[in-house]
Amino acid sequence: MNYQNILLTTDSGITTITLNRPDKRNALALDVLTELTDAFQKTATSNARGVILAANGPVFSAGHNFGDMAGATLEETRHVFQTCTDMMNAMQAMPQPLIAKVHALATAAGCQLVATCDLAIAADTASFAIPGGKAGLFCHTPLVALARNVGRKRALEMAMTGDAISAATAVDWGLINRAVPADQLDSAVLDLITRATRGSELSKGNGKRGFYAQMEMPQTSAYQLAVELMATGAVSSDGQEGIQAFLQKRHANYTQRCES
Repeated sequence: MNYQNILLTTDSGITTITLNRPDKRNALALDVLTELTDAFQKTATSNARGVILAANGPVFSAGHNFGDMAGATLEETRHVFQTCTDMMNAMQAMPQPLIAKVHALATAAGCQLVATCDLAIAADTASFAIPGGKAGLFCHTPLVALARNVGRKRALEMAMTGDAISAATAVDWGLINRAVPADQLDSAVLDLITRATRGSELSKGNGKRGFYAQMEMPQTSAYQLAVELMATGAVSSDGQEGIQAFLQKRHANYTQRCES
């Protein structure tokens, strides 16, 4: 696909996907969602060890493009939101760790993007909102991702009031990992994604998938899944390599990749 709305670059095994419609506040129009989905799916099968989601311009993302919905039919609007949901699912289906680099306001589906990433670091001047609660279209789909990060009461406060929260509050509530001065954002993101991509790629990819799967299960089922994942991980080539390297007090040489 020839991308018109995003940039895709790779450096030292880290792929950066950048929203690049600053004049439109990086709104998630249907064509942007399609390009993002394609980029996530292609990166998932690439040799990238980790992925950064970034944005250009004064806003990280203003969320859905109302132009896609103005005067649209139910079927057309359902297609917009399903396309967005498919994209969010593609983000968590990637075997690589995915981190959001949030330099500015992330609102509505833009906030959902941040909540859907595995990790997130923001500039301390950034803010986050799902503002539909104070307007005419409640943020149902962003709330799915948000509630899985910050819990029920805080998610409903954001959804019902529509008020923005600061980066510091986002850290306290668990929406992002940390907030840093804007001039330290690049280095903080690179540091975290570098540490998050250490070790076996197979183990990391299976760990990410197992995490999202067990989060939706009752505790008994979650432990059953975790036991199976740990057992199969322990007997895998990379699992045995890690065990032997520890016992022999040497550096491990991991060779297995996680299939997308």
